[in-house]
Amino acid sequence: MKVILATGKRKSAVARATLTHGAGVVRINHALLETVRPAFHQLKIREPLIIAQDVASRVNIDVLVAGGGQNSQSEAARLAIAKALAQFDKKLHKEFLSYDRQLLVADVRAKETHKPNCHGKARAKRQKSYR
Repeated sequence: MKVILATGKRKSAVARATLTHGAGVVRINHALLETVRPAFHQLKIREPLIIAQDVASRVNIDVLVAGGGQNSQSEAARLAIAKALAQFDKKLHKEFLSYDRQLLVADVRAKETHKPNCHGKARAKRQKSYR
């Protein structure tokens, strides 16, 4: 029995996917994928499964996601699932890259830290008054 582990990161969210032989069951934090709300995030997570339909129906995927917000968690889970499926079946690697590069390559952008004397946002300065 082949077990594949893969990780995905987005901002401060980290997803760890475990792929095993099975009947196509996908669980996110021990809950079925169908229970993920809002539906937009569910569809985002489902993208790699739709591309790899024949392979995805033969494996069970368990994903544990922690940190970040809903959007970051769904993107991290999507990345982890795609990486695990690409490791399981090497032919999927090119399909994922041609569909969307973000399925296999992590987006490393993060929130910019606040600087001293900046009010509000990271680069905001006090407005000068000339009168």
